[in-house]
Amino acid sequence: MRGIKAAFRVLSSLKLTVVCLSCSLVLVFVGTLAQVDQGLYLAQARYFGSFFVFWSPRAGGLRIPVFPGGYLIGTVLLLNLIAAHSVRFTFSRKKIGIFMVHIGIILLLLGQLTTEMLSVESHMRLTEGQSLSYSENGRRSELVVLDPSDPLVDDVVAIPQGHLKLNAEIRHPRLPVTLKVRAYHPNSRLSRRAPMVATTPPPADHGLGQNIEVAAAPPAVKMDERNLPTAVVELVAPSGSLGTWLVSSVLEDFQDFQVAGKTFKIGMRFERYYKPFSIELQKFTNEKYRGTEIPKNFASRVRVKHAQTGEDREVSIYMNNPLRYGGETYYQSGFDDKDPRVTILQVVRNPTWLTPYVACILTGAGLIVQFLTHLVGFAKRRKS
Repeated sequence: MRGIKAAFRVLSSLKLTVVCLSCSLVLVFVGTLAQVDQGLYLAQARYFGSFFVFWSPRAGGLRIPVFPGGYLIGTVLLLNLIAAHSVRFTFSRKKIGIFMVHIGIILLLLGQLTTEMLSVESHMRLTEGQSLSYSENGRRSELVVLDPSDPLVDDVVAIPQGHLKLNAEIRHPRLPVTLKVRAYHPNSRLSRRAPMVATTPPPADHGLGQNIEVAAAPPAVKMDERNLPTAVVELVAPSGSLGTWLVSSVLEDFQDFQVAGKTFKIGMRFERYYKPFSIELQKFTNEKYRGTEIPKNFASRVRVKHAQTGEDREVSIYMNNPLRYGGETYYQSGFDDKDPRVTILQVVRNPTWLTPYVACILTGAGLIVQFLTHLVGFAKRRKS
């Protein structure tokens, strides 16, 4: 019991608040500088989207925690705020504003944490007349094995990129084979193989890998770059090994293989998020300032069709006017410089998107209430 009281005393102390705020300043400073070499997404995940910042020596895979990460600092700061509030403040009419401010700050911290953990960003690339019922994550890929025997629907088994590790074995009840990862590169460059010049064997003995050379590339760090993973996968059927295939996000075509006289396809693509509805691009408009190539306004006229609900309507998406539908928000984010008929929509799923707005309104209202409370008390004292 005495230990619990001591721990609660530490958790509610002002010194812990100062330590957390100081650590957050250091973390923001170091994490911002790290974006130059590691890129925005990697630095954000390493410093702000983790409980600890790890350091690894060049030799070996040892990971040593050297500093608290954003999740840990935010969690401790949240608990510190709740504990300090329960110890130091008693509810009264004069302190309603302070309670509102603290609740708003708690909601803001919780909203940021849930946003980091639950939000998903992807994109839709549409050409005029094209209709899609899925969006893609340009930062993550997936290995796909599909059965095209049904003329209406493909039977797809998708393996997330995180499972593709050297010598990993992947099994699934719907997979006709066992997948053994013989080589994996998180980022790579592909080039055409010169048979008369190459002195090493090809990376794969079946499919496109017989005519391609693979070179490992450093991780992409720029905002306009992305990793292009490549893997060499051995397919093992119940009857034995079928050989190796090279799959990559660079290769658009899927490759055929046969098991027991039935044809399947294998390949790698960017991770997809399927929707129960479809979005069709009817018209894309890209206006530029006269005499320049600077975009002035670009907008997409889309058609939303939902077979289950019978909904069929047209919507315009442009800057500061997104489409909110099906728990997702569709923003007009870009276009293709080479094809004026192509639009790029950013798709964001964030179940807690209202939390920051509620938190800011509550905090602002609390400050106003507290100010008016002191103002009225001061006016009464001066009048008397």
